[in-house]
Amino acid sequence: MIRKCPKHGYFRGEVCHCGEEGKYVLDTERTERMGRFISGALRHFPDDLGLGMSQHGWVDLDVLVEVMMTRYPWASANRLIGMVESDVKERYQIVGNNIRARYGHSIDVELDFPENDLEELFYGVSQEEADMIKEMGIKPMRQRYVHMSTTYDKAVEAASVHTEDPVIFRVDAYAAMDDGIVMMKANDLIVLSEEISPDYIKVIKP
Repeated sequence: MIRKCPKHGYFRGEVCHCGEEGKYVLDTERTERMGRFISGALRHFPDDLGLGMSQHGWVDLDVLVEVMMTRYPWASANRLIGMVESDVKERYQIVGNNIRARYGHSIDVELDFPENDLEELFYGVSQEEADMIKEMGIKPMRQRYVHMSTTYDKAVEAASVHTEDPVIFRVDAYAAMDDGIVMMKANDLIVLSEEISPDYIKVIKP
């Protein structure tokens, strides 16, 4: 559920961290339905919806809301903004009247986030995938960019969605960047890059 605290803005759950109940914005089911639609629209098939996405992944917020409301009449710009601002995974970004997905694209976009400033990053996979990565490096799989975690714990969490016993790689980000690999910090949890050579990775949890 999304609610809005008068002091701290949008939040998920019944009560804000300050104890304020806040004002109802959207229930859990509709939040999930809106989230699935926005994910598809901004990551996978914007052209099918006539959104006119820019090279850097931006679409007009008003146009997106108009398209969304043809499917979900209960949707609104305020509810979309509430979904974005309350999302602890920071999946989306709104600047002015434009919105984009921060990561997870399957379409060809050229994102322009700030350069990564962390010396090491982490990447988790299944046991079955680990041997291939040791030999071939980390490549984008069904996505435009490689998605790396900024902490070990986040890598474990991300990989655990797909496997019960993840293998975690440490990525020597500074060395890779020194050799010309572009790495962008999409948010505090995720760094994006092109392919990562085996030269820059090492298993730290077998």
